[in-house]
Amino acid sequence: MNKETKSNRINLDPKKVGKILVCQLRQIGDVLLATPSIRLLKKAFPGAEIHILTEKKSAPVLEHNPDLARIWAIDKKQLSHLGKELVFYFQVARQRFDLLVDFQQLPRCRWVTGLSMLFGTKVRLTYTPPWYNRMLFTHWSKPRDGYAAMSKASVLEPLGITWSGEKPILNLLPQEIEDAKKFLRDLGVSEDDTLITIDPSHRRETRRWPSEYFGELVKMAAKARPDLKFLLLFGPGEREIAEQVFKSATTPACLLPPNMLSLREMAAMIACAGLHFGTCSAPRHIAVAVGTPSLVVLGSTSSAWTHPSREHEDISLDMDCRPCNQNTCPDPKCLTELAPEKVLPKFLETLEKNTIK
Repeated sequence: MNKETKSNRINLDPKKVGKILVCQLRQIGDVLLATPSIRLLKKAFPGAEIHILTEKKSAPVLEHNPDLARIWAIDKKQLSHLGKELVFYFQVARQRFDLLVDFQQLPRCRWVTGLSMLFGTKVRLTYTPPWYNRMLFTHWSKPRDGYAAMSKASVLEPLGITWSGEKPILNLLPQEIEDAKKFLRDLGVSEDDTLITIDPSHRRETRRWPSEYFGELVKMAAKARPDLKFLLLFGPGEREIAEQVFKSATTPACLLPPNMLSLREMAAMIACAGLHFGTCSAPRHIAVAVGTPSLVVLGSTSSAWTHPSREHEDISLDMDCRPCNQNTCPDPKCLTELAPEKVLPKFLETLEKNTIK
C-alpha cells in the first residue's frame, strides 16, 4: 500500500448487500456524471437498494432513474441550523448501509459517513482522501485520468467494477417530451426545422465564450442553414446573458423562452434537439444523457469532460497556457481569440454528420 492508494480488493457477497449509499452533492453536471457509477453498482449488486445523498437543486436530474431506490435531497433552507442538519444526517445513516461510496468528501458527506460508522456500515469507499479524512473510510483509490465519468467510476475498482463506456443517465417521461414539443411548436419550431439548443452561460469567466460570439455564430449558422432554429437556455441569474445573445443574433431563428425552464424541461428541450451547442456546463452532460449530439467551446478546461464518442465534440485554441483549469484570468485569449468564424465550420460539420433531414 502506498500513500496514494488503499485499494485492496473489497470482497462483498452481492447477496448480502442490501443497501448502498452514494454521496454526490453537486454540481448538477457532476451528479449526472455519477449516474454511470450508480448503474455499475446496480449491475454488481442487483438485489441492493441504492440511495443517493445530493443537494435539492441536483435532485431533478435523478428523478425516475431506475437504478435508484431513494434520493436524499439536502434542502439548505430547511436545514437552517446544525441541529436540523444532524437530525437529517442521522435519518440517512440509520438506513444501515452495507456499502457507502463518497465521491466528494464534502462536510455534509463526512457527517453522514461518520454517523454511518455508528450504524455498522463496514465498507466506506472513496477517492484518495487527505490525511484528515482517512479515519472515515475503509478503502480508497486514486482516480484514473480521462473522461470525467470514467474517472469517477474508477473509484469503484476495489469492488471489481470497471467502467465500460456507460453514459450518464437522465430518464425523461413521455409526457415531458410531449410537453417540450408543444412548447417548441408554440415558439414557432416546425417539424421541418432542426432545433439547436444553445447554452451560453457559465458562472466562471474562463469557461464562458463571449455572448456576442454566440450571437454571431447563431446569425452565420442560420444564414448557412435556413432550416435551423436556436433555443437559448439559461438558469438562475443567467437570463441577462441569454438576452445579450438574443440581441446580437438579430435573426428570427433565435428563440428566447419567456421564462426560465426547469431542469427537466431543459432536458426535454435538449432531447428534442438535433445538436446542443454551448459552454462546459451541466447542459452538455444532459445532452449526453438524453442522446443528443453536442459541440462545446472550451476555455480553461480540458477535453476530460467530453464523452469519448463521435457524437460529442469540443473545440478550443491550441495554446501553451491551456488547459489551465483556472477560474479567473486577466486576459482569456483562449476564448476571445476563438472567433465565431473559426467555430462555424466545426459547428456545421458536427451538425451535418449527426443529423439526417
